[in-house]
Amino acid sequence: MTELWIGYLIVLLIMFIGVIGNFIPGVPGTSLLLVAGLGHQLYFGQHGGIDWFWIGALAVLTAAAFGLDYLATLIGAKKLGATWKGMLGALLGLFVGLFIPPQPIGLIIGPFIGAMGFEWAFGREAQDSAKAGAGAVIGMLLGAVGSMMCAMAMFGIFAFKAWPSSNVLPPMPVVPIATEPASEPTMEPADPVGVKE
Repeated sequence: MTELWIGYLIVLLIMFIGVIGNFIPGVPGTSLLLVAGLGHQLYFGQHGGIDWFWIGALAVLTAAAFGLDYLATLIGAKKLGATWKGMLGALLGLFVGLFIPPQPIGLIIGPFIGAMGFEWAFGREAQDSAKAGAGAVIGMLLGAVGSMMCAMAMFGIFAFKAWPSSNVLPPMPVVPIATEPASEPTMEPADPVGVKE
């Protein structure tokens, strides 16, 4: 039971880092939660409390978080007037923003400059281009919030379903307990070998 608790707490710590990783660039977010849950399932198997159905649910939430991250940026840019060129610029800006320090600022400025730059480069006015860039940033922030909600749901599912309890462990073998003390051995002389009476 101790090993189960230690494994559970280690996985919860890793998952907590994954939840925080949704807002810290360079730290994996929902994918870290999925890998931690999968590792727990593979190590403890049926005794870990969580089964393959819930690992599948974690995988679906991971895919939803990735979809929210990228689609929200594109939809945000589109809602504030970006064309497909601006949405492409926002996506490229998001990718380039991953490598621009300091990190949170790079992720905010990248989609803005990408959407605005592509719109402006293809003939739109500066004000309309800036509006499309603002939409990309708003969409990216909303995507991060949606991804965080998916991560919190994943954390909750694991914390609840994998809670260590004694009913998931195999039954312990029962060792019979002697109720009467054993009689003391008697010392009888052995028959000498080869001696006839």
